[in-house]
Order: sequence, then structure tokens, then C-alpha cells
Amino acid sequence: MKKLTFLSCMLLTLFLAFPSLSVSGEHLYSFGSASKDLYNEQVEAVEVFNKSNSSICITDNDIYLMSQVVYAESCGEPDSGKLAVASVILNRASDIHFPKSISGVINQKNAFSCVENGKVYHNGKSNVIPDSACYTAVLDALKGKDPTYDAVFYYNPEIATSGWMKSINKTNIKTIGNHVFFVVK
Repeated sequence: MKKLTFLSCMLLTLFLAFPSLSVSGEHLYSFGSASKDLYNEQVEAVEVFNKSNSSICITDNDIYLMSQVVYAESCGEPDSGKLAVASVILNRASDIHFPKSISGVINQKNAFSCVENGKVYHNGKSNVIPDSACYTAVLDALKGKDPTYDAVFYYNPEIATSGWMKSINKTNIKTIGNHVFFVVK
């Protein structure tokens, strides 16, 4: 099963890295003595590589959870703002100062207000139903698009209740919509 998951991760990584490649549904791969149809195989996780060449495994649940957070955190923001929130989640998962999984990043204490206030519950079940723009933002972030200059933090200066966000030394500052994205110096 680990070999199958690894192979699936590699294939999806190639597809994400080279979207112009196409594979017809007739193509089969051989695994041991059994042949399997790529389009009928369930993939548990996909390995995604970032700019620093580190990787994280992403599951369907991670994509849904990210889309929920993007919706809850950036509802009313432009598409670039949704992409920026998705990018921050991925940037954190690749940063040594944060958990190494999507659910770990999202459920980290005080990380996202929508988790803290219960809009997106700890187990990912909530009333938040992401729209297609949120899914698009997450998938674009997984493809490597990042308008934030590798930001790992953001806040809305009009409604932020945490004083440290306004007073901390920032670098790579980018304002998108109502949010300010940044890296701590």
C-alpha cells in the first residue's frame, strides 16, 4: 500500500508540475502481478513540493479543510486574497516553526480565528461550505502560486484584536484586499 501511495503521489506531483501532460484512461500501470486502472484507484495522499524543495502530503480532507478556512477567513475578499490565505497555510506547513501537516497548521492554537471561534471545528466538520473560488484558490496554491512573498502570517488591521500583529517587526509585507500578509523579521 505504501508503494501504491508513493506512486500515486509521484504521478500527481508530475501532473501538478507539468499540467500540459495528459494521460488517457486506457493507460494502466503494473504493480506486482496486478494491473490497476489509474482513474479507479483511490489515492490517500498526494506529495506536494514547494519552492524550498520540501514536501508535505495532502489528502482530500486537507483540501476540504483548507477550502473551509479560506472561505471563513476570506469571505468577501478578492480571489487573490483567497489564494493568499491558502498560500499562508502551505507556507506554514513548510516552515520549521509550524506543524508539518495541513490539519496541524490549521488546528494550531490561535492560528486561525475561524477555528478559534468555532466556524471551522477542530475535526473539520462545520457549517462552512466552501465555494468553487475557495477550491480554486487552494488548488492554485498547491500548484505553487503565492502572491504573499512566502508570508506565514496575516491579519485585517481594521478588526484585529491581537496587539502583537500590529507591533511586531515585519518583512515581505503585502496588502491584499483587507488583509496584510507578512513574515516576522
